[in-house]
Amino acid sequence: MDRTNALVDRLFRNAGAALELYAVYLGERLGLYKALAEHGPATSVELAERTGTAERYIREWLEHHAASELLDVDDTTAAPTERRYTLPPEYVPVLAEPDHADYHGYKGVELARAARMLPDLVEAYRTGDAPSPLAWGPEGRADPNRASYLNLLGKEWLPAIPEIDQRLRADPPARVADFACGTGWSSIAMARAYPRITVQGVDLDEAAIAAGTREAAAAGLADRVSFSVADAATQRGQFDLVTILEALHDMPRPVEALRTARQMLAPGGTVLIADELVEEEFTAPASEVERYHYGWSLMSCLPSAMGDPESAATGAVMRPATLRRYATEAGFRETQVLPFHTTYWRFYRLIP
Repeated sequence: MDRTNALVDRLFRNAGAALELYAVYLGERLGLYKALAEHGPATSVELAERTGTAERYIREWLEHHAASELLDVDDTTAAPTERRYTLPPEYVPVLAEPDHADYHGYKGVELARAARMLPDLVEAYRTGDAPSPLAWGPEGRADPNRASYLNLLGKEWLPAIPEIDQRLRADPPARVADFACGTGWSSIAMARAYPRITVQGVDLDEAAIAAGTREAAAAGLADRVSFSVADAATQRGQFDLVTILEALHDMPRPVEALRTARQMLAPGGTVLIADELVEEEFTAPASEVERYHYGWSLMSCLPSAMGDPESAATGAVMRPATLRRYATEAGFRETQVLPFHTTYWRFYRLIP
């Protein structure tokens, strides 16, 4: 009974955590965090006026956030519409600054989109096929890696790899191919950090490529960053660096993508992969990070690759031995696990 009760308690807490993320979704979508961060504390009436929303809904959201310790409230005994709520300064980068390295306000969007596809996912689990792709709207992609790319990719991660860093700074200007670039923030971040290079991003998602093209133009990088809707495995050209950042495990045919990347390398070129930081071997029980990756594998990463009858069906929990096998099959002679990682990623360098 102790184990039964513990599971009941766990599911209760998890339900509350899920609902909290849906409340974060509301705050992000409605601009509530931004309004509190930019204009200071507010009552429910004031915040509703600032954001063009309905006061009664906003009052409930504010009370929920104060009860959950996501907001501070000045006087709990005041009349409901007179209580003034504050977004703590320590929480501003997490909830209201999308370009900050600590930003996690996107997580509500991620969970809302994952929930939206659950009925189709149930059927996919029965048939073994892939669920239909979600429409881009209403919220678009969550862009979970945007802040990490802008703050870390070109400023810390690439400089930590001397061979790659030196080539990206050298003449003649290096050419970079960014496979499965999504909305293009990795391509933009590399071009910002290395002002001589050119970057060509490719992705199968037309809406993502359109967003990346707009962002590159807005950043003044359209002359050095270009995007195209294409399958990474069909690319051609010669490049000094090919990057596949948190995307190889999503590809139905990862060996083909790696083989293409190898064939595209200029003399001395290299392939850089960042993928999930998972254990070397299956363990149970596993760490919180491992459970997190398994959760996304169940909900998104594995299903997205199941529509191809020849899919490798990798899933998000791609262990180093699996990546080494893919690289060997693609013709690489060496797979280096780089001596640094983030909280969630491990980095690999493939030598042709």
